[in-house]
Amino acid sequence: MAEEEKNLKWKTLRLRGLRQRWIFNTVTPVMVLLILLVALFSTGVSSYYYRSMLDGLEKQAQAQAGAFNDYFMDNGYTNYYQKAMQSTSDFEDKDHVEMQFISSSGRIQISSTSNLLAGTAPGTDDITQAIAKNQTAVYRGRDAETGENILAVSHPLTSNGKVVGVMRLVTSLRAVNRQVMLALLAICLVAALSLALVVISNLLFINNVVEPVAVVTEAAKRISAGGYGFQIEKKYTDELGELVDNINDMSLKIGQNEKMKGEFISSVSHELRTPLTAINGWGETILEDPTGDPMQLRRGIRIILNESRRLSTMVEELLEFSKMEDGRFTLRVEQVDLQAEFEDAIFTYRELFRQEGIELDYESGDAELPPISGDPERLKQVFCNVLDNAAKHGGSGKHISSSICEEGGQQVVRVRDYGPGIPEAELPYVKQKFYKGSSKARGSGIGLAVCDEIIALHGGTFTIGNAEGGGAVITIRLPEKD
Repeated sequence: MAEEEKNLKWKTLRLRGLRQRWIFNTVTPVMVLLILLVALFSTGVSSYYYRSMLDGLEKQAQAQAGAFNDYFMDNGYTNYYQKAMQSTSDFEDKDHVEMQFISSSGRIQISSTSNLLAGTAPGTDDITQAIAKNQTAVYRGRDAETGENILAVSHPLTSNGKVVGVMRLVTSLRAVNRQVMLALLAICLVAALSLALVVISNLLFINNVVEPVAVVTEAAKRISAGGYGFQIEKKYTDELGELVDNINDMSLKIGQNEKMKGEFISSVSHELRTPLTAINGWGETILEDPTGDPMQLRRGIRIILNESRRLSTMVEELLEFSKMEDGRFTLRVEQVDLQAEFEDAIFTYRELFRQEGIELDYESGDAELPPISGDPERLKQVFCNVLDNAAKHGGSGKHISSSICEEGGQQVVRVRDYGPGIPEAELPYVKQKFYKGSSKARGSGIGLAVCDEIIALHGGTFTIGNAEGGGAVITIRLPEKD
């Protein structure tokens, strides 16, 4: 229970770390981009609103000041004050914009808003510049009297080429500031919504990808810890589903290999113990036999020799298999008379099979077969293994037939027994290492795998199937030319 809680806690921490890294690596660039977009938009919106207001105010100031200069100042400065009063009184936009007439000393003379401002000095630099430089000047900032944010445009009034005053238009920035703030709020809300959508989509993606990967990782950990054959429930049809299939297939194959390995160890232990028991038993019997019966002695020695031969064969198979597994399995290639090597194996096993009541037939083609490139020792090892396998698994038929011939530029060796054959379901696996299937015959289950490897190294094929009329047939095909 404690171990399960520990694994669950570890998995939770791992998922949390994956989420944090994923969110950080995905959301951070999006957040930076959104911040830049908001900043650019804010700058653009502010610039647009303030520029639009300033342009309008400047045009209005130029129009009002131009009309005042054209119609009033040319008639003499004596009518200045009267005409300024008339202009502020007739000013149509006085509800939004304040019109001020300011003396050359910088003090307000007349205001469209309140006469109480008369005599006060705004003290802004737009007035100073308009008087000093005889050009339109702009001020944006706080009003010294009210503390309100304002935008002011000052246009000089001249008489005989001399600045005699300033006409100043002043408007509050409260409305435009509100518009700018609303626009900024809107873009911030859009950015926040976009960021939220990115985070939510990434969390959904994490739930759909990272957690299944964590499940697969946990399964791989269980398999590596010895849980061979463990299967992950498949819930996906995309690449994750393919990954789950591969993990499940790997787990199944590892489980099968481990099972075959266990069976192999058990089988080899039994196979080693049986001949050793016979050898030890007959050795003690011969040693302790007081009569010295020649028949008994001959029989015991024959059994000891046969069992020793079995042990030697098993050890040879194990050594060959070990070489095959670690890549040390090599050939000593030379020109080989394949027919002669096969006939040597036939003659070697014919007498042994006769003693067991098994008839071994051999048929050779009429044409003489040319030599081929190969390792004679390895090829003879294959022939002996195949003949021994036929007697072991098909000996109940009491008949084995063998042949060698030439077919389509290949030399073909066939060995057939007349036993029960191989179940169809087991045919795809009979050449796999450690596989013995339903057979109860003695053996390690690696002989055919070694034979298949030897023939493959020669560029040939090694096939096993069921023959018509019963029994199994092994076909070996070797090319005559490299």
